[in-house]
Amino acid sequence: MKKVGLVMRKIQFAEAQGPRIFAERLKQIGLELGVDIVFVSPERHVSSHDWLPGYEHEKGDLVNYDVVLDQLHEQQIEHVIYTVSGFTYLNMFFKNSVLFPHSFPDPALTGYEMMKPFYQIVDKAIVQTAFLKQEMASKFGVTDVTVIPIGFNERLVEKHFDPSQVVENRVMWIGRDEENRRPDLVLEYARHNPDKDVYMVFGGERYKESMKKYDIPDNVKLQFALTQDEVFALMNTAKVYWSCSKFDTFAMPLTEALAMGKIVVKPEHPCYGHISSTHSFSGNEKNWFELVNMAAASPRRVSTENQAYAMEKFSSQVMKQGYRDFFDHWLS
Repeated sequence: MKKVGLVMRKIQFAEAQGPRIFAERLKQIGLELGVDIVFVSPERHVSSHDWLPGYEHEKGDLVNYDVVLDQLHEQQIEHVIYTVSGFTYLNMFFKNSVLFPHSFPDPALTGYEMMKPFYQIVDKAIVQTAFLKQEMASKFGVTDVTVIPIGFNERLVEKHFDPSQVVENRVMWIGRDEENRRPDLVLEYARHNPDKDVYMVFGGERYKESMKKYDIPDNVKLQFALTQDEVFALMNTAKVYWSCSKFDTFAMPLTEALAMGKIVVKPEHPCYGHISSTHSFSGNEKNWFELVNMAAASPRRVSTENQAYAMEKFSSQVMKQGYRDFFDHWLS
């Protein structure tokens, strides 16, 4: 069985968020395609701080190359997928290395200036959306780019989809306590709309501590580090799924919300252009609260149109076919 190394940060493997879900999904798809996806990460953390000067992740990754290279050589791996730009220099050691970005140097994201130099030496990439493929070409001149979405789990949709369980006034948001995710906006919305039942779901246990700095309205319920099963069960009960992030490389929860038939309210930034079904509505800080309320007041409990769109564009079968085609070419 051919081996492919998947290089991510230790914390990405540890938390119940997008990168970990992607890693597990890719490993399962690999097994089905006869490819062994080997998880590789530095054994040590660089810092518990995300963006203090001198502790930026990408800078810290540079001092971890020895740990990563040792693991790759020990496993006799020749093909590498890396998900963070700090490991871009792997292409100096491995001819067959490809970037699959979980973040992107966009002005909406903290630390984007520090990411840019790493992207200037990328020569091959897999991205999740056509928007990112266009950005890779126009901003960094990278044209060897394959688009493969992170598919949602159809089994979980079948298991949990039940329109009779939808709570008419329930709004759901998934994110992190980070400035670009705008949890403050969700709390402000809840304060202005005490009749709404607002669920905020955070990917890691560490946000239990950071959320203590906010005054949490009584109609907001916080959830931390839910499993995918728990996320889908809770999402089934929501009428509206709302994302107010400044930028996303894929926005996995949005595609899951479409698959669960939610009415979706999202940012108007072009990075969300792939989320464009009948009942997905784009807005901004000036009209989001009104859009969320309009969606909650809709006479329909679920959107079958959104479900059909998600199944066609983002299912795990779409992801599997994408990697089958990619591996057939890359590993030959």
